[in-house]
Amino acid sequence: MKTSVQTEAPADAVTPSPSLGGVLASLSLGMLLPSLGISIANVALPTLAASFAASFQQVQWVVLAYLLATTALIVSVGRLGDLTGRRRLLLAGILLFAVASGLCAAAPSLAWLIAARAAQGLGAAVMMALTMALVGEAVPKSRTGRAMGLLGTMSAIGTALGPSLGGVLIAGLGWRAIFVVNLPLGVLAFFLARRYLPADRPVSKAGRHSFDHWGTLLLASTLVAYALAMTIGRGHFGPLNVALLLSAVAGAGLFIWHESRVGSPLIRLASLRDPALSASLAMSALVSTVVMATLVVGPFYLARALGLGMALVGVAMSAGPVVSALAGVPAGRIVDRWGAPRTTVAGLVGMAIACLALCTAPAGLGVAGYVVPLVVLTAHYALFQAANNTAVMADVSPDRRGVISGLLNLSRNLGLITGASVMGAVFALASDTADVSGASAQAATAGMRVTFAVAMVLVLVALAVAVGGRAVQRRAAQAWAGKGSEPTH
Repeated sequence: MKTSVQTEAPADAVTPSPSLGGVLASLSLGMLLPSLGISIANVALPTLAASFAASFQQVQWVVLAYLLATTALIVSVGRLGDLTGRRRLLLAGILLFAVASGLCAAAPSLAWLIAARAAQGLGAAVMMALTMALVGEAVPKSRTGRAMGLLGTMSAIGTALGPSLGGVLIAGLGWRAIFVVNLPLGVLAFFLARRYLPADRPVSKAGRHSFDHWGTLLLASTLVAYALAMTIGRGHFGPLNVALLLSAVAGAGLFIWHESRVGSPLIRLASLRDPALSASLAMSALVSTVVMATLVVGPFYLARALGLGMALVGVAMSAGPVVSALAGVPAGRIVDRWGAPRTTVAGLVGMAIACLALCTAPAGLGVAGYVVPLVVLTAHYALFQAANNTAVMADVSPDRRGVISGLLNLSRNLGLITGASVMGAVFALASDTADVSGASAQAATAGMRVTFAVAMVLVLVALAVAVGGRAVQRRAAQAWAGKGSEPTH
């Protein structure tokens, strides 16, 4: 039974907008703020530990609270936007993010700061899910790839800008300034979104009452358990990690059971049986796991194996985000010209070649032997991301754009979370060192090579999924064409 939850135009229709530039500016800020919110806080952890006389394990929850709220709720807020109107929910999310940023800046205690960061993470989840979903409504289909590339660029800029901007603000004005800076950006994002994004279409009464509350609770609990299992212990699995992982498995089973019986599910399980969507989500998770390896392994390899000081390590590590930011818009144009399927394969092939270079390059190449493949890897990641997002969002039905966008962002987040734990564990195991921060040059080199060999295998799996998915789609199209050509009796 199909329930109409929102009266909308056909999937390929675009609501006229006063200014495409204004639309893209508002969506860009909606993607910049969430990525800036996570990256800018990491650099403040030592300062926060000193300010609140807290341990590293305690202040780590300033980052975890944001990450958990974003990961746990991103699918649910996407579905809520489908039901209640994406523009109005996006405006509410931007407002929540800005208000929560002010509460973070005013925090008199660490507990207050952690609670405000969780609220900020909820606002970030709304922005991440709905900015991508609104591309289908506000941007012409012929420019979808470029819009997706621009969103990828803004996400990369936020990630790259956070540590340096945060360091400058903390040094000059104190840690509260890293949250105050979100206020003018939030006000600007709210004004642009209110001014330029197309108005929501009328919502039916059925749509207002069909939100799956129990499904939301089950999915959020499952994702929180999984995220904690992957992050608590910093790569070392103990009894608590195992218990959380088992809880996540049980929660996933309960969620699937519930979704198969509810009249208006949070996620239509049938949509996950769509080969194209399931392949895109799987590839996104695998590729994000690989990208996280550069952030986990890179600093140790550059410092221990190549002997760089922390300043030079930071410069070398910044090459990845900078290239990703520069490559986003050109990648989107390539998608619009070549098409998403071919561009997806090209991006994955480039990533596999870069991983091969990282695990086989002679040590005598020094910094260039790491940075050059890193540049190739991140440039092709930008290409893959623009193509994969475009392939999923270009033809999704209008009443499901929010939840599908949420699933795409969720797969990316889960890949990053998994990569931080699994790739860190692979590096530690391959280095054969109890404390990787004190690993010898030989041990760090061995760990890096094995880690990127594993990363190459993951990219090749994603490539097999992409090629296999294209083959299935071609066979389905041929079968459909054959049926259409048969004479009727």
